[in-house]
Amino acid sequence: MKKMTVRDLTISAVLAGVYAALTLFLPMPQYAGIQLRVAEALCVLPFFYPVATPGLFVGCVIANLFSPFVLDVVFGSAATLLACLWTGRLRSRWLAPLPPVVCNAVVVGGEIALAQGGFGAGFWAAFAFNAFNVGVGELLACGVLGSVLLSALYRREACRGLIPTERLEKIRGFSA
Repeated sequence: MKKMTVRDLTISAVLAGVYAALTLFLPMPQYAGIQLRVAEALCVLPFFYPVATPGLFVGCVIANLFSPFVLDVVFGSAATLLACLWTGRLRSRWLAPLPPVVCNAVVVGGEIALAQGGFGAGFWAAFAFNAFNVGVGELLACGVLGSVLLSALYRREACRGLIPTERLEKIRGFSA
């Protein structure tokens, strides 16, 4: 892995602030089984910008410090980190929203089910319900907003100039 430059660190810091601010200040459910965390749309950014991963992770940790679920700080943030790392390894932009949807549905769905009723007889039913609802919210955030974000960034010359050349050579689904 290459060393982070000052520019990379700045991008990560700005993304951490944007993620935390979007999560904390948008007036919509951010921490329940039924949620739409708009900031998760940013989790598609590692597809173009691998340096986005640490910033998104830190932003998620900051946002999750305000969650009513204590486990969210560790497990919710880990789900975002895993999703960003997975997204950064993809080669097709059409698949970029998939890792955040899957990781958060499974991890956060399980975490909420565990917090609501423990690992008893009703865990699997609660897990299925929460995983489905979190997955739908993630699909809206990442699948719709994240895909629009990727397309818009690629079309902007200034943003395209920030995409590492080696990354542009590896990805499919965009024409130069």
